[in-house]
Amino acid sequence: MLALLLTFAVQAPGDWPAYGRDPGGARFSPLTQITRRNVTQLQVAWTYHTGMPDMSGMSHRPPALEVTPIVVDGTMYVITPTGIVAALDPATGTERWRYDAGVNPHRGYGDFASRGVAFWRDPRAAAGTPCGRRIFAATIDARLIALDAGSGRPCPEFGAAVPPLPGRERGPGGEGSVNLRAGLRVPPLEFEFYEVTSPPAVIGDLVVVGSAVADNTTFAPASGEVRAFDARTGVLRWTFDPVPQDSTDPAYQTWQGGSARYTGAANVWSIMVADSQRDLLFLPTSSPAPDYFGGLRLGENRYANSIVALRASTGRVVWHFQSVHHDIWDYDNASPPALVTVTQNGVRIPAVIQTGKSAMLYVLDRTTGKPVFPVEERAVPASGVPGEVASPTQPFTTVTPPLSPLHYSAADAWGPTPEAQAACRAILSALRNEGPFTPPSLQGTLVVPGNIGGAAWGGVAIDEGNAIAFVPVNRIPAMVQLFTAEGFNWDSARTVDASRGLTDFEYTRMRGTPYIMRRRLILGPTGLPCTPPPFGSLVAVNLKTGGIAWNVPLGTMGGVPGSPNLGGPIVTAGGIVFIGATLDRAIRAFDSQTGRELWKADLPAGARATPMTYEAGGRQFVVIAAGGGGPFGAGDAIVAFALPAK
Repeated sequence: MLALLLTFAVQAPGDWPAYGRDPGGARFSPLTQITRRNVTQLQVAWTYHTGMPDMSGMSHRPPALEVTPIVVDGTMYVITPTGIVAALDPATGTERWRYDAGVNPHRGYGDFASRGVAFWRDPRAAAGTPCGRRIFAATIDARLIALDAGSGRPCPEFGAAVPPLPGRERGPGGEGSVNLRAGLRVPPLEFEFYEVTSPPAVIGDLVVVGSAVADNTTFAPASGEVRAFDARTGVLRWTFDPVPQDSTDPAYQTWQGGSARYTGAANVWSIMVADSQRDLLFLPTSSPAPDYFGGLRLGENRYANSIVALRASTGRVVWHFQSVHHDIWDYDNASPPALVTVTQNGVRIPAVIQTGKSAMLYVLDRTTGKPVFPVEERAVPASGVPGEVASPTQPFTTVTPPLSPLHYSAADAWGPTPEAQAACRAILSALRNEGPFTPPSLQGTLVVPGNIGGAAWGGVAIDEGNAIAFVPVNRIPAMVQLFTAEGFNWDSARTVDASRGLTDFEYTRMRGTPYIMRRRLILGPTGLPCTPPPFGSLVAVNLKTGGIAWNVPLGTMGGVPGSPNLGGPIVTAGGIVFIGATLDRAIRAFDSQTGRELWKADLPAGARATPMTYEAGGRQFVVIAAGGGGPFGAGDAIVAFALPAK
C-alpha cells in the first residue's frame, strides 16, 4: 500500500501528469491565470507538427491524432497513432527527443488512434537513474513500451524477464517492450483487429492495459483481458477477463449455455482510473461480441457493459455495476470513469461517475458500487429476431434525466427544406421504433441514441468544488437492420441502397451467426441529421441535486447549431470549460457556471481529442491536438494557446 501512495504523492499544481490530470480522471486544473474576463485574449503560443503522414487517401481507416498530452517535471509527452513518442519543451513546443516505435501504418486498424501515454516514477530509484522515470506507451499494434523519460531510450530490462510461453506471437518481449497480442485466452487472428488506443493506467508499481477488439465481425473474436504488468520488469502480475471464466463466479451464470467459454471482446478500450488510497482500479467495459446479435450469448452477460472495480494489487473484483444488460446496440462504456466526492445530507461520499452511449449518467458509491442517485429497472421492448432474447429490463436513472433524447418519432423529422424533411419523415416512419432500447430487427430499427452516443469516449470533466460535471453528448440516432445471411446478395443490396441515394451503409457479416448487420447514422438527403438540432451539446450536471444545471449547443454542423462530437472537456479553477471535439474545426471556452460560450479559435483540422492545460515559465497554456481524420480533416498539429506574453 505504501508504494501505491508514493506514486501519486507529489503533483505540481501546474502539471498535467496523467490523461485525466489526476489518477481519478477528473480533468480539473487549479490554474487561474486564464479567467472568464481574459479568455478572449488567448492566442496561439506555439504549434508542434508531429510529422504524422497524411494518409487520407488510404483504402482503410486513416490515422486520427487524438492524443491528450501530459506535462510532468517540466516536459510534455505526446504520441501519434503511428507510434511516434516525442518529448517537448512545454513553454516553446521545441522537440527534446523523439522515439519511433515502427508501427506499420498500412496494416489496417479498426480505430487508428493513440490517445496518450502514461508516466511512472520508481520510488526506489535515485534521482538521475536511467529509467527511474518512465513513459509507458501502448501502441496501436498492441505493444507496451517503456521509455526513459529523460532520453526517450527504451528501458532494456522491461520485458527481458518475460518467460516464453507456447503460442506467443513474435516473441514475448524484451528490449523495452511486451507483446500484448500474446498470452490471451482467445488469441487474435492476424487479420483481426486487436489494438490498444488508450494510455495505460499506472497504480503503484503496476502498469495496466486494456485493448480494442473488432467485436462486430464474429461471435468469438479475441478475448478482452485487462492485464497488469510489473512496471520495472514487464512481468505479468494479474489478468482480469470481463467474460468470467470461473464457474463458481455468480457472473458466470449470466452467460447461458456456457457461452462465456467462447465469447470474446467485452474489453476495456477506454481509459481506466485509479484510487490509490483504496487500492481500487475502475474499468469501463464494452459490449461482448458480436455487437448486434446476442443469440449465442444469452443472458445478462455480467462484467460486460459495466463499470468494474478491481482490487488494484490483485485484480480481484470488488464490485461491479452493469449499465446495459445483454447489449445488442453497441452501447460500450466508451467514456472513462471519473472519481469525485459528492455531498448528500451533509455526508461526503466518495463516488465514481460513469456516462455511456445510452445517455445515462450514473453516480455510484466508489466503495460499494451502489447508486448515489437512484437507478431503477424499467421494462423495454422484446426482440423479434429468431434466436435472440433481449433483456426484459434496463437500468434508468430516476433523478438525473437522460443527457440526450431517448426517443424520436416520425413527427420529429427535421430537414433544412420541406423536401428534406419529407424524406427524413419517410426514413423514420419505416423503422421499428418503440422507445429506448428497441432491439435491432429484420425490418430495421431506429436506435436512439445511435452508436456514437449519447456520451462517447470524450467522457466528463468535474469541478468538485462547485459540484458540477460537464459532459459532451451526441443527439443523432442510427438505424440498424439484420438480414438473414443465407442467400444474401451483397451486390444487389448495395445497388438498391445506391438507387435510393444511400451509399453510407456499413455492412458486416457477423461470422458464426445467422445474420448480416447494416447500420448508418440517420442523415437526410442534404447530409444533415434527420432529427432536430442541436446535433450535439455540452451538458452540465449538478452533483448536489442530480439535475441538469445547463445544456447548450456544442459547435455547428452545416451552419446549424450543434455538432456530432468526439473528444472530451476539461475545467479549470478559472471558471472555464475548454473543449474541441466538433466537426467545425475549433476549440471553445464556456463559462462553467452558465454555459455561455466565451471564446472560440479556429484550428488547422478538427480536434477529435481532449485538451489539457498546464503552467510553464509563468504562463498558463491550453493545448489540443488538431488532426482527427475523416470528416474532422487530416492534420498533425499540437496547438498551444496562452495569453499574450508580458
